[in-house]
Amino acid sequence: MRIDPKQHSWMTAPETVAVMNALVDARFVGGAVRNALLGVAVADVDIAVPMPPAEAVTRLSAAGIRTVPTGIEHGTVTAVTGHRAFEVTSLRRDVETDGRRATIAFTDDWAEDAMRRDFTINALYARADGEIFDYATGVEDLIAGRVRFMGDPATRIAEDYLRILRLFRFHAWYGKGEIDEAALRAGAAARDRLVTLSAERVAKEMLRLLEAPRPGPVLRVMAATGILSQVLPGELDMARLERLCELGSESFQEPDALLRLAALLKEGEGAGVAGRWKLSNADRTRLEAALAGGERIASHLKAADVRRLLYRLGTGPFRDRVQLAWAAAPRSQPALAWRLLQAMAETWERPRFPLTGRDVMAAGVPEGAAVGEVLAALESEWIESDFLLEEAALREKLAALAAAR
Repeated sequence: MRIDPKQHSWMTAPETVAVMNALVDARFVGGAVRNALLGVAVADVDIAVPMPPAEAVTRLSAAGIRTVPTGIEHGTVTAVTGHRAFEVTSLRRDVETDGRRATIAFTDDWAEDAMRRDFTINALYARADGEIFDYATGVEDLIAGRVRFMGDPATRIAEDYLRILRLFRFHAWYGKGEIDEAALRAGAAARDRLVTLSAERVAKEMLRLLEAPRPGPVLRVMAATGILSQVLPGELDMARLERLCELGSESFQEPDALLRLAALLKEGEGAGVAGRWKLSNADRTRLEAALAGGERIASHLKAADVRRLLYRLGTGPFRDRVQLAWAAAPRSQPALAWRLLQAMAETWERPRFPLTGRDVMAAGVPEGAAVGEVLAALESEWIESDFLLEEAALREKLAALAAAR
């Protein structure tokens, strides 16, 4: 079997050709080969070479290609040419593993390198001319939608416990039918070892899983085997997640992993999960805002109430809450009402409150906490008027408040 390079622009791109020619014996490996066989878009192009990283760097440099030692201790360098970057990894074999990291040795044996990879569908290689090299049953499993470990599942998992989560992530993306029984049994048996993994690695795998077209069925299996509670404890709202995914699919929306995570959680749980997974500040803020208490979203909101909520919450958090509320609502509620809320958020322009703290102090309110209190009271009146109170009227109210103090 082979891939036709003419059908895949990433294979014939000048940058790809330059890197492959410089490395001579190189082969594409993993996701690029897998996705090409499935006819799915290829984002990242990984390359394997039967030589130590130092030799790979020498060859690339001789061809005028810049290299970055992104993972040199594991045999990986990044080749940068034009606007593209390629991860180039030397063939390896594991010398020692502890479930989190491995001590490796370099080899020139392609089959040996294949045997240390996680799943058969990821142990596929292709030459620049498209010829496929399959050292197990990768092509067969890919066509059948089977996600199976290379060799014994328990052995592969013991080498890196993150592979438990990767099993579910890859099944969510590429699997058909039931999850491989031997793999599932091995993953469940080692589930308590997930706590040894870094939060960042766990979060990355889980968010990639949540980006799959239909993550719900896989998450339900994870929950039933006790695996999900190891990385996301608490009572989860699977029904809301599945409905959110369904609504997104109907609207042709790109999967939003963070919003899907919010759909699983309860009000007020955003900060805890963001801390546990060590999410970025931006993701933490968004998750907290989506799950904050207080203001409620309903499909029958009046236009003035929508504008008030948009002002108080902000456009992004409002949109997120609309999506979550819609996913939790009875199916009998008309979709048009929810879509109108989304449309209002898209076209809304935030009005500017005309007074400032300086105006309050100029009216005679002494500097300090009182300034904020007066300003907040006036802004609330302005919001409740549907932003119709004009500056002159607000200044009159300010004068009255200042005189009363």
